[in-house]
Amino acid sequence: MKTSFLIPALGLVAAVAWAQPSPGLVDAARGPVPVLESTHPPLLGNAVNDDVRRPRNYDQQPPTIPHRVDGYQIDRNFNKCLDCHARAKSDFSGAIPVSATHYIDRAGKVLPQISTRRYFCMQCHIAQERDPALVGNSFRGVEPDKK
Repeated sequence: MKTSFLIPALGLVAAVAWAQPSPGLVDAARGPVPVLESTHPPLLGNAVNDDVRRPRNYDQQPPTIPHRVDGYQIDRNFNKCLDCHARAKSDFSGAIPVSATHYIDRAGKVLPQISTRRYFCMQCHIAQERDPALVGNSFRGVEPDKK
């Protein structure tokens, strides 16, 4: 009886010991601070705010946000992005209107307002920062003439 309990318990102890990182382990994304020590996040810099449209790297890539969005309220009651990007307001604001695809629900029905599945803009669209890359990147986007 005791042996049947001892074997799973030893297996659990071995699994937990194996999963613990070694004390000196360092992760490049964290900098020189070992994994088991606390770090302080870097201060936020100035976000890119030049309103320049950037090329997309692949088909169907959501466009990036070319302006600051600090403090934008986007919740179930209000979406600050739609103050400028709603189709009814884009002529006045000069902003690029929300794509027609954002007005289609899951069943393919065209809606008079933004679909709830496309309402939270920053799930797909991201603002840009002028931060150095944490790791090397050799990704090459789609060639403009091959799209």
